[in-house]
Amino acid sequence: MDCFLFFYIFIFLLGLAVGSFLNCVIYRLEKNENFLKGRSHCPHCKHILSWQDLIPIFSFLILKGKCRYCHQKISWQYPLVELATGILFVLVSQSTINNQQLTLFSILNLCYLLFVSCLLLIVFVYDLKHYIIPDKVIYPAIILTLIFNFKFLIFNQPLIFKNATLSALGATIFFLLIFFISRGKWLGFGDVKLAFFMGLFLGFPKILVALFFAYLIGAIIGIGLILIGKKTLKSEVPFGPFLVTGIFFALFWSNQLINWYLNFFRI
Repeated sequence: MDCFLFFYIFIFLLGLAVGSFLNCVIYRLEKNENFLKGRSHCPHCKHILSWQDLIPIFSFLILKGKCRYCHQKISWQYPLVELATGILFVLVSQSTINNQQLTLFSILNLCYLLFVSCLLLIVFVYDLKHYIIPDKVIYPAIILTLIFNFKFLIFNQPLIFKNATLSALGATIFFLLIFFISRGKWLGFGDVKLAFFMGLFLGFPKILVALFFAYLIGAIIGIGLILIGKKTLKSEVPFGPFLVTGIFFALFWSNQLINWYLNFFRI
């Protein structure tokens, strides 16, 4: 069996385990608890969970979505976040390694992208649940990306660094205008911070792909929710999850989409 297949299996299982930890972070952020201390417990009966209750996905399936101790329902968030993290870890690894020889630089780049993906997943779920993007997550993402981008200056690639910086400023100004014009009704200030991160992380033209898909998916889902009566035109809908989805679209498929777009108009 190809060694890269073993690698991707390992990465997927690692993603499942990390996803379980992300669920803990999301829950404890809401409760303002330290997610590095204390054992996991049932949110309903507070019973300390044993190891067999914490096996990603499988524990949920074996327990049929209920707590072993109080039999209250376990949120579908837990297995979905675990599965999403596993899939994202594989996609990030494929886009970074791409069957090439592993080097120190590629491994560091992979670790950086995996960590950022974890932060974005937290933003996605937390904003979806609480309509807020936590500063404890978005600020570390911005600082880490700024530090990582300095490698372009170190390796004498100032244009890439300038591209990312200008993209961040452009996205921030665009979102700030929307924020001030709408007086915070169309999007929150957390979305402005996320836009700054998007520019730093993606650069140009990937930032355009991310924003296009964020608004497209947001419009489709928003119209769908209105049609089925779940929302009205005045209802508040968190925009962070759509921005995060746009980031991942741009990260994995922006080159193919841009090439398709350019070839389409050449014809």
